Amino acid sequence: MAGVKSARSPHLKRYLTGFVSAIALTALSFVLVGAAIFSKPVTLAVIAIAAIAQKARPWEIVRELQKVFNSGLFRCYTNTDVIGCELGGVLKNIIAIAVGMGDGQGAGDNTRSALITRGLAEITRLGVAMGGRAETFAGLAGMGDMIATCISPQSRNRHVGVELGKGRDMADIISEMVMVAEGAKSAPAVIALSERYGIEMPIASDVYRVLSGQSTASRAFRGLLRVSAGAESEPG
Repeated sequence: MAGVKSARSPHLKRYLTGFVSAIALTALSFVLVGAAIFSKPVTLAVIAIAAIAQKARPWEIVRELQKVFNSGLFRCYTNTDVIGCELGGVLKNIIAIAVGMGDGQGAGDNTRSALITRGLAEITRLGVAMGGRAETFAGLAGMGDMIATCISPQSRNRHVGVELGKGRDMADIISEMVMVAEGAKSAPAVIALSERYGIEMPIASDVYRVLSGQSTASRAFRGLLRVSAGAESEPG
């Protein structure tokens, strides 16, 4: 890959697929985390960035991978917090569903901003409790990935939330989708982890109740408004 021309190359998808496959084969050493990346914009030669995380020496591995992957408008940054990067990639999907539920009900920019901000606080608390670093969730694998997933029309998780916000049934939404909305699958595990580590996650909990049919998007939003507002460092 060399500059804009190679970013438009028909071989780009094959290159990316091969690279990610190579990463997966040695996942115990490092993991590629796509932050703020959707495949279509990458192939159209717009700026995209990612983080490559490695948890142990030799650091030359991740540095060499950084050299291989950095090209033109595609930039990679290194990170040693594999746990935080992995969790950021999973947890943001649930917040994206919450943002989508608000959008589906006609909520505006203020609501969207509030959900992203408080959602980031939630996933950071859980991530730190599980061994990740707070700064990771303020970076590419946390905030960067979350913003893209929460606001992009290409986001599958946001799409699920939008349709739920419109009052549609979860089974009907999933039946029409070709690809998987990861947040719908991971929500039960995330709630179980929050309980195990004693972390309150009101937004994620409400999303889980909607996904499992225990509540509706409209009731979930009314419930969030009833949560008392304390310090920013506190849940709610």
